[in-house]
Amino acid sequence: MEDYNSWKDLLNPEFYIKLGGFWLILFIIFAETGLFVGFFLPGDSLLFVSGIYAVDIIKETFGSTGSDFLDTFILASSVALAAIIGNEVGYYFGRKTGSALYKKQDTVLFKKKYLYQAHDFFEKNGALAIIMARFLPVVRTFTPIVAGIVKMDKKDFLRDNVIGAVLWSFILIFSGHYLDKLFIEQFGIDLKKKLELIIIVIVLVTTLPVIFKFLFGKKQDFSKYRKS
Repeated sequence: MEDYNSWKDLLNPEFYIKLGGFWLILFIIFAETGLFVGFFLPGDSLLFVSGIYAVDIIKETFGSTGSDFLDTFILASSVALAAIIGNEVGYYFGRKTGSALYKKQDTVLFKKKYLYQAHDFFEKNGALAIIMARFLPVVRTFTPIVAGIVKMDKKDFLRDNVIGAVLWSFILIFSGHYLDKLFIEQFGIDLKKKLELIIIVIVLVTTLPVIFKFLFGKKQDFSKYRKS
C-alpha cells in the first residue's frame, strides 16, 4: 500500500479503498446518511473508483468468484444495502427528533443551511427527492432527515429509498468497472493511472450545481419547524 500522509487523502477515494477495503467503503456509505457526518467524504467518486477495483476488493474480502460481473454485482449490492440502511436511520431520526435540529447550533460537522437546502429540495421534488437526492452530495445526507420531519409515509420512503440506493450504487460502480475495461481494451488507457482527473470531473459534475444553489439560491423561512 502506498503512503498517505496528507489531509488531501481524505478526499481521495483510493485512500479509503486501500486503507479499509470493502468494510470501510460500506461504513462510509452508511455514515453519509446514517450518521450525518459523511457529507464531506467522497461519495460518488468513491463508488466509481470502487467499481474500477471491484474484483480486487471482493477477492481480498471473500475470495474471487471467478466472474468480473458477479464480483461487481456483490459489491454494488452491498453498497446499496448500506445506503438503504443509512437512509432509514436518517429517516427515523428525523421522525423522532428532527424538529430539534432547527434549534441546534452550527458545528464543524453540522450546518443548518444544509438542512434548509435539503428541505427546499424535498418540497420542490416531492417523493422523487428521495431518489434524486442520491446523486447530489450534501443533499443526500439531509434529505432522509427532512422526509422524517415532514412524516413522509414509511412505506413510500422505503420504496423510494431502495430505488434510489440501487440506481446510485449500480450505475456508479458498474460504470467504473466497465469503463475501465473499455478504455484499456479500446484505447490502451488504464483509468487507475488517471484517478485524479476522474475524481476532479466527478466532483465538478456532482457538486457544482449544489454549491451554486447554496450560494445563490433563495433562502426560505423555516421558523415553522423550530418547535419547542
